[in-house]
Amino acid sequence: MSLSEELKKLREFKCDSRCVLSVYLNTNPADPEQQNGAWRIHLKTGLKRIDEYLEASDDEKEIKAYKKLKEKVTKEIEDNQNDFNKGVVIFASEDPELWSVHYVQVQVKTSFHWEDHPVIEELEYMLKAYPEAGVIMPSFGEVRILDTAMGFVNGERSYAFDSGLEVWKEQKGVVSSLQRGVGGNNPDQLDQRLKENLERFYKEMGTIVEKMRKELNWKELYVVGEAELANSFVKTLRIKPNNCIYKNLINIESNKVLHQVFEK
Repeated sequence: MSLSEELKKLREFKCDSRCVLSVYLNTNPADPEQQNGAWRIHLKTGLKRIDEYLEASDDEKEIKAYKKLKEKVTKEIEDNQNDFNKGVVIFASEDPELWSVHYVQVQVKTSFHWEDHPVIEELEYMLKAYPEAGVIMPSFGEVRILDTAMGFVNGERSYAFDSGLEVWKEQKGVVSSLQRGVGGNNPDQLDQRLKENLERFYKEMGTIVEKMRKELNWKELYVVGEAELANSFVKTLRIKPNNCIYKNLINIESNKVLHQVFEK
């Protein structure tokens, strides 16, 4: 399910009374205010304030439901602290059941809410700033595709083209670069043949990208690569990309690629 689809479900979620705990927690290790695990203090303090407010209301059923969710949310965050990005967003309810967790790579402003619905305005704002997007990196003999949202990589695919066999295949967990020629040919003939095969490969990949754009609900598309190759790939797309970045990042770590694309 895409984040846009999940947001739609969250908008429709409603309780008869207060039952939804919404947590936005800044865990950015680069933030000076988050040094020495300050998120632990903010988490404990924020949840305790809601606890104190509910204790004053003297609604035993509501207090019991909240405390159960508080323990579940605290455990989720503490169990995953070694994999923190910049922030954590959680929506939780016991009855009706709701458990929606997002570890995001964009700045989060810490806040805690206990309402009859998920408080999603901040998440909507983050998604608007960093929408679901595809990042396409064409190179000679390979096309690498990143599925992203809110500065985070949801998935990655890599397709390699063997210029000798004139076939392409999806790589499974391996970033490959097949740049083979066929010996004994005239260099000019070989160059022309490789160019034609590469263009055919890009055309096929363009069809795959258009299909992924629809299936993954990409709002934006970026093509990143050396100028000649990037421009050649753009020609295969029915809808032009939001931006073309002329850099060879094919072998760069995915999070660093996103920094080059979205934060420059």
